[in-house]
Amino acid sequence: MSGGAPRLHLKTRLFTAIVILSNVLGNFFLGWGLKHGDSSLSFSPAGYIAVLFHPWVALGVGLLIVWMLTRMALLSWADLSYVLPVTAVGYVLTALLGRFALLEHVSWQRWTGTLLIVGGVVLVGATPIRTTRPRPAGGKAS
Repeated sequence: MSGGAPRLHLKTRLFTAIVILSNVLGNFFLGWGLKHGDSSLSFSPAGYIAVLFHPWVALGVGLLIVWMLTRMALLSWADLSYVLPVTAVGYVLTALLGRFALLEHVSWQRWTGTLLIVGGVVLVGATPIRTTRPRPAGGKAS
């Protein structure tokens, strides 16, 4: 293990946490703002543009922009086979926030799916974090 590997693993874990939290909170604030905002807005392009200026919706959109940018950065050095399953824990957190913060009904089928996601995240999270190294200029991997 080279000297840069522990730093890369720390960076990967940090960006994974940012990706998960910005996705979950971005979706939560977007949902909150749309459910608790001005209900008189019409379902027209102008209405959708106007709702973007609701503070909770704007916060949600901003967090989802952070999510996309950090996810792109994370995928630039970490393996897709690690990133996607581990960040799927965001689905679990989103279900929990929907149930307890937005008071949504979550059926037993959704809870079962959520538990399956948790099992997959645990399995993938138990594997070592690997990053694919770029190929040298000659095109052959060493």
